[in-house]
This record gives sequence, structure tokens and C-alpha cells, in this order.
Amino acid sequence: MFGGKNTIALMLVALAATVGNQQAKAFVPVAMNKHNNNIQHNMQNNNNEIMEDSDKSSRRAFFNSVSAAAVSSVFLPLLVPQAQAASDFQIGGKMQLGDESIMSPKAHGTSASPVQSDLLYGVNNKLADKICNFNRRFAESGGSFMYTSFEDEVRAANGPITFYDSVTGKPLFVAPLNRSAEDFIKESEVHGWPSFRDNEVVWENVRVLKNSGETVSVDGTHLGHNLPDRSGNRYCINLVSVAGKSMA
Repeated sequence: MFGGKNTIALMLVALAATVGNQQAKAFVPVAMNKHNNNIQHNMQNNNNEIMEDSDKSSRRAFFNSVSAAAVSSVFLPLLVPQAQAASDFQIGGKMQLGDESIMSPKAHGTSASPVQSDLLYGVNNKLADKICNFNRRFAESGGSFMYTSFEDEVRAANGPITFYDSVTGKPLFVAPLNRSAEDFIKESEVHGWPSFRDNEVVWENVRVLKNSGETVSVDGTHLGHNLPDRSGNRYCINLVSVAGKSMA
């Protein structure tokens, strides 16, 4: 007598009777949140809510709306590219090159303003401002990030962390992606600086200068250098350059 959408709807109605209306209505956002949570730690999730329409006068209309929501919760995550889910910016892709004009003199060295006053991970603000805004060649001491809260926070996050420009607060890197926190930390320790791969770069805000491999923000913040290895491009980045807070 009942088939297709109605069968699914009846199953959901039975579920609602067992776990309560509030839990049933949370079914879709919870499913989406679990999927989105694997992408980045501080990103906003776009939850789909099942709304009760007071204008619906028939049981058939109610069944159809619940059924459609159930189908969306199952199939929508499969249709959305994982790197873009619940994200306001694109992560990964092809390296974006830039030229020297990005690092031209501005109001504060190569940037328009100093670094933020309340940088993360316990980094030194004076050193951060010097490396970010008045430097093209030098870096923080190799391994110095190991004496900050960086490693503890990466392990505690249980997912990717978004690293923001210490000057502008724009997102620059999201890591670790497609590797564990321990792999990310180990590679960074081996090379001496937090090390990111192509798929972890927010390229709309990052450029690699053509002739030097210097890696910078589009606003003129010195970040580090691209030092490729056998696995591909590897961006050795000063922690003091990506210790900012989101300004969005």
C-alpha cells in the first residue's frame, strides 16, 4: 500500500516515537556535522533544519517533507566535495605564483599594519612583527615552535586547525588534511618549522614568488619558503607568521 517516500517516512515517524521529536529533528544537522567535522576545526557548519510547516494540512504532505529531508541527509554529503564542505574558502589546489610587487613597501614594512597584539601559541610579538613585516630571508630559529603550545593544540584539536595570518587574520593554511596529527607534527619536527602541503593551503590568500620560492600572503606578510622534497611542494612556515586570530 505504501512505497518509496512513504515507506521511508513511516520509518522516521517510528524513530521519532522512540527517541522524541527533538532528537528526530536534529537527525539531519547531526549527520552533516559529523561529516563536516573531518575538514577543519574552527570552520562554521551549515546545518540543514527540518522545519514544521503550520500550513500543511495533510499527513501526506508531512510524510513527503520528512522523507525528502531523510534522503538529503544520506545522499547530500556524498555529492559535496569534502574539502569544500561547510567552508567559506577553498582549501588546496594548484600552487598560485606571485611577483615582487606583493612585497613592495607599505605603511608598516611590507604590510599595512603591525601583527596582532594577542597572537596564539605563546609566540613572541616583537619577533613576529620583525619576521612578518621587515624580513625577506630570515626565519625564526629552527625547532623553536616545539617550545610553544603548537604541538599540544594540534593533538588536542582532533581534526584540522585553521592557521591565520598574524597581521590580517586571513586564513592561510588548514592542517592536518589527509594525514594524522602525529604525521603533521613529525614532518614539522624533522624540517624544523611547521610544514604544509599543497592540499592544506588556502591559495586565495597565499602566493609563492616565482624566482625565490618565498611564500607570502597576498597582503605582504612573509610566511616562509617552499622547499620541495620527494613528496612534492613543502611549505616551511614560521609559526610566528601564522599565529593570528580570525578577523572575520
